[in-house]
Amino acid sequence: MPDVVNTEQAQAWNGPEGSHWARNQDRWNAVNEGFNEPLLNAAGITGDHRVLDLGCGSGQTTRIAALRAPRGHALGLDLSGPMLAEARARAEREGITNASFVQGDTQVYPFEEGSFDAAVSRYGVMFFADPVAAFANVGRALRPGGHLAFVCPADATLNGWVTAMASLRDLLPVGDFGRPGLPGMFSLATPDRIREVLTAAGFTGITINQRQAYGTWGHGAEDAAAFLLDTGPGRHLMEQADTATRSHARRTLTDHLRAEEAPDGTVRLLSTSWLVTAARPTNPSDRP
Repeated sequence: MPDVVNTEQAQAWNGPEGSHWARNQDRWNAVNEGFNEPLLNAAGITGDHRVLDLGCGSGQTTRIAALRAPRGHALGLDLSGPMLAEARARAEREGITNASFVQGDTQVYPFEEGSFDAAVSRYGVMFFADPVAAFANVGRALRPGGHLAFVCPADATLNGWVTAMASLRDLLPVGDFGRPGLPGMFSLATPDRIREVLTAAGFTGITINQRQAYGTWGHGAEDAAAFLLDTGPGRHLMEQADTATRSHARRTLTDHLRAEEAPDGTVRLLSTSWLVTAARPTNPSDRP
């Protein structure tokens, strides 16, 4: 893997968190798939486009982008070796030959300048150690006039999985989980922050629109609670509690999610995100 400056995230995504996501890729896709079409439509991908997928994880959006550009190519970039192994295996099984995957850090990856027509990301751009540097590097990778489109979480209180975890506040040290501005999932939760970062990185034509979609978190409240508590945030909180408290927390979360069960037993929670688009200026003089 080329140089990595985002070492903390590299360690996380090549450890238990990356293994969890790779092992549960179909479940995570079920959580997030409602944003696939809006994201790829916003990127304007056509038949011969070269597409860069940032933080591609196990590669679902990379593979969809490749299918939308049958005469082009889609490259998925991620820090996580376990997830990239799943991405490559799934692309091979699906017979997708115009998608490839590489392990690397977006902030410093040595992209060839102007080598992509579009860059996309589904929840993969919130973890940069230096977001301005990372997006500036993506901008250099795009051709003049090339488009960036990504989805990132909006206000934590508008996301059902966060409010579900907040039901454990009296049992676990939930604290200020979900507060915007911190490195991590909600680092780009406000439009002002998004505009600040993208403008500093040299992008123009920035649009930010709220999108909402329901995702499937489990089949039954117990299953959904177990899945939530096995995520990185869930494991972190549970590791700080004793056995009795962990058991109480699991019951409490299950009770909270039981109210979200559909008649068929599925637990679907609302996700609220920003759909962001921007462009690399056509002329250097157009840079902000």
